[in-house]
Amino acid sequence: MTTRSPVRFLTATAGASLLLASCAVGPKAPDAALPPLASGAFIGAATPAVSPFAARSDWWRLYDDPVLDDLVGQALAENNELEAAAANLRRVRAALGEARVGRFPATTTSAGFANSRPSAATLPAGSLSAGTNAPEADVYDAGLDVSYEVDLLGRVGSTIRAARADADSAEAALNVVRVSVAAETARAYADACSANASIGVAERTIELQTSTVDLTQRLLDAGSGNGLDTARARSTLETTRAALSPLRAQRDRALFRLATLTGRTPGEVSDAARACQRPPQLSQPIPIGDGAALLARRPDVRQAERNLASAAARVNVATADLYPRITLGGSLGATALDAGGLGNSENFRFAVGPLISWSFPNVFAARARLEQAGAGADAALATFDQTVLAALQETETALADYANELDRRTALRKARDQAARAARLTRLRFGAGEDSLFAVIDAERTLAATEAQLAGSDALVTTYQIALFKALAGGWGGEM
Repeated sequence: MTTRSPVRFLTATAGASLLLASCAVGPKAPDAALPPLASGAFIGAATPAVSPFAARSDWWRLYDDPVLDDLVGQALAENNELEAAAANLRRVRAALGEARVGRFPATTTSAGFANSRPSAATLPAGSLSAGTNAPEADVYDAGLDVSYEVDLLGRVGSTIRAARADADSAEAALNVVRVSVAAETARAYADACSANASIGVAERTIELQTSTVDLTQRLLDAGSGNGLDTARARSTLETTRAALSPLRAQRDRALFRLATLTGRTPGEVSDAARACQRPPQLSQPIPIGDGAALLARRPDVRQAERNLASAAARVNVATADLYPRITLGGSLGATALDAGGLGNSENFRFAVGPLISWSFPNVFAARARLEQAGAGADAALATFDQTVLAALQETETALADYANELDRRTALRKARDQAARAARLTRLRFGAGEDSLFAVIDAERTLAATEAQLAGSDALVTTYQIALFKALAGGWGGEM
């Protein structure tokens, strides 16, 4: 029988493995090239309400509202969703540290003691007298094992790149939450202020309509009025009063949402926010930059790009699994029958050599993993492209909403002014006996409706401003 040389056997095995692996076919990583970025002005940038200057991260300071500044600062410091996202980032960064360890040799130390006695049946015949137990023996052992994977095909390097991309993605996800928290805090504050403004409009309307009811009642008591006019006036008054409760509930919902965003209970809601009577106002055009700057700023775009990089790296990891792994290993130690003998040279042991491992014939499982990784990378590429398109769509939509609501508010202001003039003139004509009370009630109803619409438009203007700031990714890159 012919005995093979160990070196020749290892060489032949490695050669065969590499030859078979070279025939492996699997999906490649997708092209991670960025799609063409938008450039130049946005479509909706024609309105004078915006400017082409670079967008600001601390956009809420443009309102020059100390209460809003304080609330956003509280939210960015105390919000629980932000805390969870920050903890997730720490977790992913720790995973990156674990992946980097693959670049270094793995070491294992061991030390042991055993007291043993063999079975008499396992000893050579005649070595023990009948009925005699085998002798007991103490064995002491101490050793150090070292192994290092030779990363010929880049499996370890690709794993590290994937982990680094995951960490970048988690950081971008944290910034996505920051953008959302800043915008939602400002929105909740603005909603509370807008509700108070609408309550103020309703209360002023109630005062006006109450005076009309008193007038009709006096005329009725004097015998020159009629019950129909009084009933109409009281009906209009009670209808306006009925609108107060939903407005107060709307204000309370906004305040409770604000408390949650700033990490507080509903009972700890901001008194300053509760007392606000008008939504925050801008005194300058909104700086919006251009499309290319937007995509460079938005953390959700960066998150999608980093997810794509991670998926592409994992395709390389799965590809490397089709090939054999080569590990260099060694061990040294000592084994002795007593603790003092561990230092004796005759008890010293060592072993050094390479190890080639391959999953053949289970290479089909590796192929399946490669196909999964390739499909995941294709999905990440499609998600990235969609994220870019959604970012542009969101910004253009916010610009269009804002510009059109500004035009609507201008028209409503003119309508309110004319309705107020009509109501004043109608009351004068009624006092002079030239008009009916029905005309007065109708004019007051029209005035109340236009003032309510104007208050709603003021609220929408601020809401659309905040939506635009959010679309521009403000809230994570500036001073907090």
